Amino acid sequence: MSYIKGTQLIALKSRQAAFTPSEEALVPPTNPFANKTYERCSVVGNAGILTNSTCGKTIDSSDFVIRCNLPPLANEYKEDVGVKTNLVSANPSILHQKYGSLLDSRRAFMEKLCQYGDSMLLLPAFSYSGNIAVCMRASHTVKDFGSPMEPIYFSPQYLKDLDTFWRSQGWKAVRLSTGMILTSMALELCDELHLYGFWPFELHPETFKELTNHYYDDLRPKGGFHAMPEEFKLLLHLHNQGVLKLHIGDCPPSEE
Repeated sequence: MSYIKGTQLIALKSRQAAFTPSEEALVPPTNPFANKTYERCSVVGNAGILTNSTCGKTIDSSDFVIRCNLPPLANEYKEDVGVKTNLVSANPSILHQKYGSLLDSRRAFMEKLCQYGDSMLLLPAFSYSGNIAVCMRASHTVKDFGSPMEPIYFSPQYLKDLDTFWRSQGWKAVRLSTGMILTSMALELCDELHLYGFWPFELHPETFKELTNHYYDDLRPKGGFHAMPEEFKLLLHLHNQGVLKLHIGDCPPSEE
């Protein structure tokens, strides 16, 4: 995995973006994962299939836990999704919609982050030029409030390489989902990878009961960007090859 260094110009969707001095100061000078591997990792999606799954203890038993897009981990969800977090991502859309683009009060955002302890905060600042400003405000907020969290960023070249690779495997959507990107990253870092909450369909595969879109709400994503069933097919292929373990349904007692 490569991380951004220096003051290079970076091409973002056919536009050029250069680091300002303040932005450059936020870029990690070294790869935070250099020479690191983890024996057992879990990437936790937010699909409704996690509701009543009792997978929390199994997830928390992993050596490294990755979560997508600032999900709630309150007491009502703990049994199903756990609380351990080593890395959590924050999409710019969430920063805009729920926290006013961090242009006014930032306390609600920081109160949200408290549940993740001293985990890494992955901000996709340099994936698109329009993401830079709000992600930099998020990073400044973390530092201004003295949070123990560590903001980190993907290299644009790394994201471009992921796009190229998955398209070579038959993926055709506008862009990869956060879950797919984090899974790709975890495959590089982890000897044993487990996925939870990646079921993209409306019915439970075992009980056939209707599922909410997320385990914490039923808000539907805007169409046209991701192709979740298509991504699931690719993940299922990796599961069948033994590359990762895709957990569907509830966690049996033997896994707790």
